[in-house]
Amino acid sequence: MSKPPANWKRTAPAPPGGTITFAAQSTLPRLPVPVLKDTLTRLRRSLVPLAHTKDELHNAEQKIAQFENGLAPVLQTRLGKRQKETEHWLEEWWDLYSYMGYRDSVVVNVSYFYGFDDHPTRYPRGPVNRAAALTRATLLFRKAYKVGTLKPEATKEGPICMDTYRWMFDCCRVPGSGGVDWADSYAKEGDTGDSGHIVVIRRNRFWRIDISQNGTLLSTPDLEKLFQHIYDISSETYPAVGTLTASNRDVWGKDYDELISDPHNASVMREIHSCAFIVCLDDIIPSNVEVFSRQLWHGGASGRWLANRWVDKPVQLIVCDGDEARAGIMGEHSVMDGTPTARMCDDILDALETPTFDHGTPASSFVPPKPLDWHISPATEAAISRAIEAARELTDGHELRVYKTTYGKRLIKTFGVSPDSYGQLLVQLAYDRLLQRMGWQRNGGTYEAASTRKFLKGRTECIRVVTEESDAWVRSMDAGEVEGEDATRRALFRAAAVRHIQVAREAGNGQGIDRHLLGLQMLIDPSESTPALYSDPLYLRAKRWVLSTSAVYSKHFDAYGWGEVVPDGLGVAYMTGSDDELFFNITCRKEMPINAFMEEIERAVHDVRDLFVREKEEETEHAKL
Repeated sequence: MSKPPANWKRTAPAPPGGTITFAAQSTLPRLPVPVLKDTLTRLRRSLVPLAHTKDELHNAEQKIAQFENGLAPVLQTRLGKRQKETEHWLEEWWDLYSYMGYRDSVVVNVSYFYGFDDHPTRYPRGPVNRAAALTRATLLFRKAYKVGTLKPEATKEGPICMDTYRWMFDCCRVPGSGGVDWADSYAKEGDTGDSGHIVVIRRNRFWRIDISQNGTLLSTPDLEKLFQHIYDISSETYPAVGTLTASNRDVWGKDYDELISDPHNASVMREIHSCAFIVCLDDIIPSNVEVFSRQLWHGGASGRWLANRWVDKPVQLIVCDGDEARAGIMGEHSVMDGTPTARMCDDILDALETPTFDHGTPASSFVPPKPLDWHISPATEAAISRAIEAARELTDGHELRVYKTTYGKRLIKTFGVSPDSYGQLLVQLAYDRLLQRMGWQRNGGTYEAASTRKFLKGRTECIRVVTEESDAWVRSMDAGEVEGEDATRRALFRAAAVRHIQVAREAGNGQGIDRHLLGLQMLIDPSESTPALYSDPLYLRAKRWVLSTSAVYSKHFDAYGWGEVVPDGLGVAYMTGSDDELFFNITCRKEMPINAFMEEIERAVHDVRDLFVREKEEETEHAKL
């Protein structure tokens, strides 16, 4: 039985001190423990718009008071002690309960994807050059990280934590047959990024490519020759071993143990786990952005190309066939969130756009790709058949839609509101209208991710998007037409946007609700009764994320998304950074009315734009008088 080794998080080398990349690490503060009274005040306020009745709200408020006057202060003291004794009081719990102990497939449920814009026109067309150029750029990014010359990330407020970069390369998630996964890192202290290997997958066959020759990274032309060799020799489709990684984690854990019981397979597994990253060469030409998105999200129709993946790797570059050679990444979320990989993608794509990009000097010779072929036992063959069927059921049971507006940040800024808040409120209006249309009652809240990387080892906190202010504005939009109603709606919208910014700022400052209450809950002693608050129906509804949302932005992203987190929920990825468009990627289970929701998104996009455009027109008319 595979079990996590003790202190597995230490297998990734600590960031090298004194370098450009990590110069600010020692100055970062630790994640704070919020003041108990403040968190409970925020909790009370967040429950108001989600209560179905006044009695339900009153009952929840009573349980909050009982908690506040009972066990909560004791738990708060324990949490304060833990905060002083650890680098990050939440890290171990978050790793275990949010990711490593999660047993459903990481595909759809955990993994995310980014789809890239077109390859620069000065490069040769087709997947060989695209794969080679992306690989070369990623290797240079990895090298800059290893030697500490990578520019550190920062916001207007100051530097942010670079710790999770340790888990971007040379590592892999490992399935635990004992109910808990972990991650293994093969990175070495003092490595300068000029050694190691990548793994390439084509038609389900795995290949090792050494990334350097005589201590020098392979050039783009060298990589082209190696990729071309793999394309040329890959006429046969190999057993779908990669699909095993997409199974339920307990199922995959048992299949993993069976697979590596063969010493040869164990050596192949080590090659995969220790590689810098994986390049997946898919034999498909996506016909549109939604087909492309599904290819990145879950291996395309019926999960067929999951056989051409190893979904436990933090970074998998995916390159499709055809002159256009659509490309992107699939990311594994457990030890690293999406912001570092988004930055990586931005950097490598920016670099490839630069005429002076360093393609390297071709080597006089190099080691050809080494096939990594599996020994398939009857037990593994049967497991692959089951995994293929499970993947088909999972992926065919989901829908994905993409919607892009005809206006973007440029126009929104003239309305005097934050583009991110604007995008979120569009989603809130569309979802409320969907509920009304379907005759449903709201059965959960909206999660938006806030980065807490201003703190050492910080990851995320939840922005509870549904507020009294957002609720008031949403209700006003369909309340009927009366004189002065537009002005009222705009005022309510702006109030909701301001409140959204406030809640987001609190979360980013480590002053959210959900992580704090989780920390308190984790410190309840087995001899103590769990406070009634933690089983209250309204409390549970408020943290049931029927809308799982987040926003990133890159000028290079044509696709971006992930799956829903509850069966009747929606995954809503959006981008508001473009001057000329807003981007929405919606995912859900097939039984959900995704087309109706997309119609409501489109209606909200037009209604809110028109609401503010009318204000501009009124101001223009007034100025003429």
